[in-house]
Amino acid sequence: MNHGERRAARHYRLRGWRVIGANVRVGREELDLIVRRGRSIRFVEVKEKTGAGYGSPLEMIDARKLEHVRRASLRWLLAHPELRGLEIGFEAVGVTPGRLRRVRLTFEDVYDI
Repeated sequence: MNHGERRAARHYRLRGWRVIGANVRVGREELDLIVRRGRSIRFVEVKEKTGAGYGSPLEMIDARKLEHVRRASLRWLLAHPELRGLEIGFEAVGVTPGRLRRVRLTFEDVYDI
């Protein structure tokens, strides 16, 4: 895990989430963090910028990256049928010096697993 992913994982743990996967390879794609709290599971894309210039790290998440996260998470869920029935969500975390910003990601289709 890189520095930004460690900060994001700590953020989630401090809020009662359990990190069940970090830098999880699913075929050619990777899921930065998979966290769970109770009946909820979140797939988290983490982006970090070490300087204040050139905008937010969240701006680095484009449609192509969202498609990678969607595809990888679906494959991961299909490989873990024991998690059937959990509330599934997607989030992005932007990490900059002194700040961590967490936002929900949405997709047009909804998983029915």
